[in-house]
Amino acid sequence: MGHLISIIVPCYNEEASLPYFYDAITAESDKMSGEYGVEFEYLFVNDGSKDKTLEILKDYAQKDTRVKYISFSRNFGKESAIYAGLQASRGDFTAMMDADLQDPPALLEEMYEAVTKEGFDCAASRRTTRKGEPPIRSFFARCFYRLINKISKTEVVDGARDFRLMSRQMVNAILSMTEYNRFSKGIFGWVGFKTKWLEYENTERVAGETKWSFWKLLLYSLDGIMAFSTAPLALSSFTGLLFCIVAFVMILIIIVKTLILGDPVAGYPSLVCIIFLVSGVQLFCIGILGQYLSKTYLEAKNRPIYIIKESNTEE
Repeated sequence: MGHLISIIVPCYNEEASLPYFYDAITAESDKMSGEYGVEFEYLFVNDGSKDKTLEILKDYAQKDTRVKYISFSRNFGKESAIYAGLQASRGDFTAMMDADLQDPPALLEEMYEAVTKEGFDCAASRRTTRKGEPPIRSFFARCFYRLINKISKTEVVDGARDFRLMSRQMVNAILSMTEYNRFSKGIFGWVGFKTKWLEYENTERVAGETKWSFWKLLLYSLDGIMAFSTAPLALSSFTGLLFCIVAFVMILIIIVKTLILGDPVAGYPSLVCIIFLVSGVQLFCIGILGQYLSKTYLEAKNRPIYIIKESNTEE
């Protein structure tokens, strides 16, 4: 009996793309089963979809015993869906894929070769191009990767996708990190393990629309920065120290101009500008502290990462 490979597929309103994905993944699975003698299980995590995603998954589960589904009580986010899938997976190796076919199933064979024959613990994918993305989104994405790799000790590879095949040992290491505020790209890098990167050109969604708006991606990137770096806290401290030095120098200048040179102190306009500037910097630094405090507050509550409404994983 060969290895069991678990395929985790987070789904949120994916009724349009699921038929294409199911056909593609089953074709690749059948091919690999014939060549390597491996078995598969498909773990679809329905993240509170409002369309017919769950109905489609139930239909697949009745026809194909490899199909397992987990349905959340509401939308908890992709990070929660990934964690739920990892917890439910039983495979010797576990892969994660998106249902929109932007993650090519054909790479699974190369990934399996890497982790079984080449000594790697993980085979991960990264995009070499961002074809099809809005230019402004691509620009900020590249800026984010450059920034987080400079201020964090955890490496986050530019263009890295969640699409990867991992050993059971690496999956268990990820599951040991039970934090509520999750940033998987950082977690994958933090746990370490030997990873082979497979490059491919970006492909557009096979159907449906992306659920990641620019605003959601911006908030997600901020979560990543705060989860794996304390640099913003250091920045606020440095800014406070800098303004203290500037204020001290300005006081000396004013004293010299007034007492020695007899130059009257400029009044209202300059004072108002200084007050607005200093107040803005103070609010900015307090905002940074507030973000870290809010993350600590959410962790301290110890709430569950997700809540399952129904599932067939126990059958």
